[in-house]
Amino acid sequence: MAQALGEDLVQPSDLQDDSSSLGSDSELSGPSPFRQADRYGFIGGSSAEPGPGHPSADLIRQREMKWVEMTSHWEKTMSRRYKKVKVQCRKGIPSALRARCWPLLCGAHVCQQNSPSTYQELASAPGDPQWMETIGRDLHRQFPLHEMFVSPQGHGQQGLLQVLKAYTLYRPEQGYCQAQGPVAAVLLMHLPPECPCLCPVPLSRQCSQPGHPLQEAFWCLVQICEVYLPGYYGPHMEAVQLDALVFSALLRRLLPRVHKHMQQVGVGPLLYLPEWFLCLFARSLPFPTVLRIWDAFLSEGVKVLFRVGLTLVRLALGTAEQRLACPGILETLGALRTIPPTQLQEEVFMSQVHSVALSERDLKHEIRAQLGQLPTTSPGPRPRPQARLAGAPAIFEAQQLAGVPGGTRPGLEVPHIVVQPPEESRTPRRKPQTRGKTFHGLLTRARGPPLEGSPRAHRGSASFLNTRF
Repeated sequence: MAQALGEDLVQPSDLQDDSSSLGSDSELSGPSPFRQADRYGFIGGSSAEPGPGHPSADLIRQREMKWVEMTSHWEKTMSRRYKKVKVQCRKGIPSALRARCWPLLCGAHVCQQNSPSTYQELASAPGDPQWMETIGRDLHRQFPLHEMFVSPQGHGQQGLLQVLKAYTLYRPEQGYCQAQGPVAAVLLMHLPPECPCLCPVPLSRQCSQPGHPLQEAFWCLVQICEVYLPGYYGPHMEAVQLDALVFSALLRRLLPRVHKHMQQVGVGPLLYLPEWFLCLFARSLPFPTVLRIWDAFLSEGVKVLFRVGLTLVRLALGTAEQRLACPGILETLGALRTIPPTQLQEEVFMSQVHSVALSERDLKHEIRAQLGQLPTTSPGPRPRPQARLAGAPAIFEAQQLAGVPGGTRPGLEVPHIVVQPPEESRTPRRKPQTRGKTFHGLLTRARGPPLEGSPRAHRGSASFLNTRF
């Protein structure tokens, strides 16, 4: 697989994926009462049955048991065994456990425990009319062929309305961004808005149970917008512009021929990258592949998005024949949007993604370099990449150090390192110089000063020879 990517883009990796679920939601032909939904809920989708690369039922049960064991002792697992979590996320979280694992990975469960009544207050408050009108116009555009969002009065669209409205009240200075709709919709697909307590409260007035799925979806959205991708969904989108420069620099270093071609035809990263990164590829790739990207993204952070983007560009324009077939801007953008579905199958695709030679250190170095080149007089706030945390381990550590209730074990204290000042150095005791001196002379000096006029003793003198020991 590394050879397929090319020597300038891949690195050897000992973490390989071994699970899959074939299918794509891009082959839908419209809702119909005679069309069945696939296993992801898309009406008429091609993912009704697992493909040949799908793991066996026994393997799925084994992975589910591993995740149940890890999530039952989550703090211990993150403190001592995060590498195992990372490996399992790259293999793909079982579909039955994503509702349990995603809030744990992004830290939404800690936010919910720390503020149990926040979402209830936001859901019961009236929304800003301006934002409510904008959100209402976008509801029917979010996965219209998914059985959860088909009906305007169904629990899917109504739950999406409540979550997005709550975020505009939670962060009124940021408001609503259109790209938040697909992100929140994917969260609701795996954290469905049916109330687990089976209470008769309508969606407009959500119950105050601490485990209500809409609360989990809301806090997951908050963590994605403020911890994983801060500065992406605000009015200025300053972090998107910075990451576009970073992506261009990485493209120049890892795929120089592709970068040169895109410069010649006038295709900059801002023409295709925002759609990928803002929606977390939810509108650009087959849905099974999207889920695998989200599993790795919530575990390892924004580094995964850059790896996915570089892989897509290489698949679309990696060969000389592909670049010759794209002489202009329209052809190049079309090639980025029409990658063959067989190359986007999640098992093959994610194996290539995890082989891209881009580490967290490389990404931080490039971000610092591009941040220093930004003009200080640019309009809008300056990007703050230091506010972005590198995935689940950084979020877990930050919550531990912050002392958030529920984020630390009872009785666990953060150790304090005390550095003692160095002791005053004492002058080392010098060894007496005895070379060339007689033992009799040493004894004489030890007893006191010699008498005046007394001859100096030598080794050959009679006084030395007559000395009794």
